[in-house]
Amino acid sequence: MPYSRPHLPALLGYLTALVAGVLTTLTASPFEQWWLGPVAAGLVYWALTYGAAAPLRASQAALLGWCYGVGLFGSGASWIYVSIHDYGYTGVPLALFLTVLFVCAMALFFAVVLWLYRLVCGPRLAWLTFAGAWVLGEWLRTWLFTGFPWLLLGSSQVDSPLAAWAPIGGVYLLSLIVVLSGTLGVEFLRRRWWTAFPVAVVWLIPLALPAQWTEPAGEPLRVALLQGNLDQLIKWTPEGQRHAANTYLEMTREFAEGVDLVVWPEAALPMFEDQAEPILARAQAHLDPGSALLTGILQREGQDNYNSVIGLGNAEGEYRKEHLVPFGEYLPLERWLRGAIAFFDLPMPAMTPGPSGQTPMRAAGTVIGNAICYEIVYPDLVAERARHSELLLTVSNDTWFGESIGPLQHLQMARLRALENGRYVVRATSNGVTAVIDQYGRVVAQAPQFETVALLAEAVPLQGLTPFTRFGSWPVWLLSMLLVIPGLRLGRSVRP
Repeated sequence: MPYSRPHLPALLGYLTALVAGVLTTLTASPFEQWWLGPVAAGLVYWALTYGAAAPLRASQAALLGWCYGVGLFGSGASWIYVSIHDYGYTGVPLALFLTVLFVCAMALFFAVVLWLYRLVCGPRLAWLTFAGAWVLGEWLRTWLFTGFPWLLLGSSQVDSPLAAWAPIGGVYLLSLIVVLSGTLGVEFLRRRWWTAFPVAVVWLIPLALPAQWTEPAGEPLRVALLQGNLDQLIKWTPEGQRHAANTYLEMTREFAEGVDLVVWPEAALPMFEDQAEPILARAQAHLDPGSALLTGILQREGQDNYNSVIGLGNAEGEYRKEHLVPFGEYLPLERWLRGAIAFFDLPMPAMTPGPSGQTPMRAAGTVIGNAICYEIVYPDLVAERARHSELLLTVSNDTWFGESIGPLQHLQMARLRALENGRYVVRATSNGVTAVIDQYGRVVAQAPQFETVALLAEAVPLQGLTPFTRFGSWPVWLLSMLLVIPGLRLGRSVRP
């Protein structure tokens, strides 16, 4: 008997895509239901390919993709509202409007991808071409308009059986396998039984992959990560500056003894480095001989301001943040936006991006690769730092997330960077989540959120390169392009 496929009314198809976006959020922290990744991708594939009685027009495919994006960012990036309302001095109606505007705008990435996919690809090998198109869409979202690689589908797989693929191809390879699992699952339900074999292969191969790609480069470092838990709303006032200085000086005095490396978080002292020199000199006096202190701090040269990491004691070099956050560290279209809404009036000076190719820092005899705050979500940027370092350091001010799910998602992405590169990641934040992550992406020590606390742990410097660290993401992007080719329409068109 021929297979009879069920059809969805158009509205129900869009609702299916919306639900799939929410399910994708559930794959990420703090929910961590990684097995829902193939389900979510499969639902979108089914609604696009088989759900309607007639093939979808390109405009319908775009709306389907947009609905998925609204479900994903509306649920998974809800912390945007907290940043705008709680810390952006913005009233509820305007904060809601700006959050909805952000969600709807970000959802356009998926709308454009499915629109183009429907225009250029036919039904031939759709289960394959759809997966390739999805990863190319994630690549587009990583760099276009400075990029927003948040909630990439592969990021949720750090605890799944697929995790062993991460050192080989990174987060985009994980995304590709998750989407292929979803599309092949749909084909399996359509009684194409052969699809069970490739799914089983990609999920079982990790059992044969190397467990260790890197090896120790020295003795473990004893680290003290200081979490000041400062009030963001008063941090940049004179009172907040005094409180920050007293907090970190007292914690350093108490916890620096017997430690190789002390770390303060991003912009720990809410002032410029030249203003903080007396405070930094007092902090250095608390260090043991041979130990180092690294801290996030602001620097200025002429008209340029930098979000930086500097070292005290047994430390060399500095790092200036290269990839800035729009609306957080600089204001696009500043001439028109500053002063129009309180949210657009930055609570600290606008930053200048640091140069690319900066020399790694050294601290306590270890080569350090830095990624300040949001930079840790960019896999290839972190891989470039890992090629030349033995330990990855990320300092962050996650206070902007409040008590939302944002800090937990941020931590999960830092865990994947550790796994991709076979490096320990030391993560110091203002109010959580402060943690030490090993080369397998496991959290080996973690401080409680929203407390003034020092996290004492060990971090192992590691040497050697994983395939992902060596080559980055471009092999997976190239593979994704090749997967799309079999489905290209040659001389045929589809209704827009």
